[in-house]
Amino acid sequence: MPVTPVEMARAIGRGLLSFPVTHFDADNRFDVEPYRAHCAWMMEHELAGLFAAGGTGEFFSLTFGEVVDVVSAAVAECAGRLPVIAGCGYGTAMAVELAKAVEAAGADGILLLPPYLVNGSQEGLAAHIGAVCKAVSTGVIVYNRDNAIIDDVTLARLCDRHPNLVGFKDGVGDIELMTRIYTRMGDRLTYIGGLPTAETFAAPYLKMGVTTYSSAIFNFMPRWASTFYKAVRAEDQAKVLAGLRDFVMPYITLRNRGKGYAVAIVKAGMRAIGKPAGFVRPPLTDLNERELEELRALIARVETAPSAVFGEPLVRSV
Repeated sequence: MPVTPVEMARAIGRGLLSFPVTHFDADNRFDVEPYRAHCAWMMEHELAGLFAAGGTGEFFSLTFGEVVDVVSAAVAECAGRLPVIAGCGYGTAMAVELAKAVEAAGADGILLLPPYLVNGSQEGLAAHIGAVCKAVSTGVIVYNRDNAIIDDVTLARLCDRHPNLVGFKDGVGDIELMTRIYTRMGDRLTYIGGLPTAETFAAPYLKMGVTTYSSAIFNFMPRWASTFYKAVRAEDQAKVLAGLRDFVMPYITLRNRGKGYAVAIVKAGMRAIGKPAGFVRPPLTDLNERELEELRALIARVETAPSAVFGEPLVRSV
């Protein structure tokens, strides 16, 4: 198990990452036992790290205490076998308190999501990120996205000041910015693809030093997700294109049917394979029954009639 922020960052950069969905019961409460069972099932497949209570884990809908509970459950189930990265965010004061709490719960690192609602200057964003870095000794990964987009100059200054800032997750898709960051920072950071759906951008991002990404699809198609990741790392363009054509592009078409479906479709995938995790919390909405059936059929097509490039079924029914 990695013991320093740098070792943690290097470890997660060597393989595929995923974030388990957060299980809710019929009363919409965190359901710890199925969540732990899901983490255990995911770890039967090849993973370099888990993001607990991340975006796909509905961080934005969890209370402070629930985030800590989710992270604690993931830490207990992983038992040191792979790093657990905890979601963290909101305003600076709340983010600092939450960072301390998840560190105490055993998280090996923190994924710092954008602050709530407001847009800040580069100076303000640097102060926000720096405050979280100073509050903990674990590794911090900054998520460049939405209202929290830092540039290469700001990132370099933060890295100079905070040795435990060890990761950069890109959710912007600005190729020039990503190139400037990688050119300036090199292997000082581990770079993670964070655009939805990450598989879509994985091959071109590898050329820019982004060696890993967080796969939501891994929640319900772990063998397929692992095989696709290996094809990306091997720069096997034929396999990558087959995976995009046969699954990712139709999946994205379905995902784009509704706002917030980037999360809802993952929980729908869990239902489709017979491992339900409950429904998404408001303000998100779930796929309707027709859309769920479309997703179930898409998964079944990959399972029973896989691409000749992949050569074997990659998803198994439960």
